[in-house]
Amino acid sequence: MSCSERKRELRRRRHRKKKLATLSRKLQKATVSERTVIAEKLRSLTSGAETIIGRWELEKR
Repeated sequence: MSCSERKRELRRRRHRKKKLATLSRKLQKATVSERTVIAEKLRSLTSGAETIIGRWELEKR
């Protein structure tokens, strides 16, 4: 892996971490329909989304 690729990956990780923080803040006041939207955004954001969805209990009704 070249140095430039490493920098790109670090930037992607930081962006994912920041995005997850904003989604978790929005989750506290979210309605049921908003929770499904947040779950879809998580699925498109990261490959480990199912574990996060389980931890945040998004699919629970």
